[in-house]
Amino acid sequence: MSTQHQDGHDRINIAIDGPAGAGKSTVARKVAERLGYIYIDTGAMYRAVTLGIRRAGVDADDHAKVAEAAASFDIVITNDGGKQEVVLDGKVVTEEIRTREVNLLVSKISAIPAVRQLLVDKQRQLALVRGVVMDGRDIGTKVLPNADLKIFLTASVDIRAERRYQESGNSQQITLAQLRQEIAARDKMDQERAVSPLTRAADALVVDSSDLTIEQVVEHIIELGRTKLAGAK
Repeated sequence: MSTQHQDGHDRINIAIDGPAGAGKSTVARKVAERLGYIYIDTGAMYRAVTLGIRRAGVDADDHAKVAEAAASFDIVITNDGGKQEVVLDGKVVTEEIRTREVNLLVSKISAIPAVRQLLVDKQRQLALVRGVVMDGRDIGTKVLPNADLKIFLTASVDIRAERRYQESGNSQQITLAQLRQEIAARDKMDQERAVSPLTRAADALVVDSSDLTIEQVVEHIIELGRTKLAGAK
C-alpha cells in the first residue's frame, strides 16, 4: 500500500475513531484536505481485504486461509486532487468496497487477529511522517496511541442509519429499519470483539455529529488541531 506525502514542520497526527456511519471517512478526508495533510482511510483497507476474500471464495471462518490470502493482496490507496481511489491487485475497487455485502462481512474479517496485525503494521508505517489524519475504530487506542489529537466521532444509531440510507439512495433495496438493525449489530460486534475492540481512548475528545453538519464537524476538529498545535509550541 502506498500514498504520497510532503515533509514539513508544525504538523500533528490526528486519529479519528468511532462507530459505523458516524461520518469518519468524510470528515477525516475534509480535515486532511483543509490542513494539507495525508488522509489514510483504514476502513477502506479492511474493506479491500474483505472484498478480496469474497472474490477468492475463501471461507471467512477459516482464519488461517483468510490471513494467508490477506497477506497476498496488493492494496494501494491513492489521493489525487482530493479524490481517493482504492486499488486491489491492480484494479480500482473504490465503489465495490462500499456494497452491502462487504458491509455485512467486514467486521468479521477485521476481527481476525492476523488480519488486524497485518494492516496495523501497514498503517503505522504510513504514519511515520507527521501530518496524517487517520480514521478507523482503533486508531487512538492501538494504531497511533501517541497521536497528538484523538477524536471519537459518534452519532445516534437513528442518525447514522438515516445517513447511510440517504447515501445509498436505496439503490441496494434496503429499508431504514434494516439499516438501523445492521448498524446496531455492527456496533455490538465491533465493541465486543476480542482484538482491538471499538473503544474511546482515555484522552480522546468526543464529538457528537448527530446535530451537526459535516462542515461544522470539520471546522470543530480543525480548531481543536490548531489549539493542540499551539499548545505544543
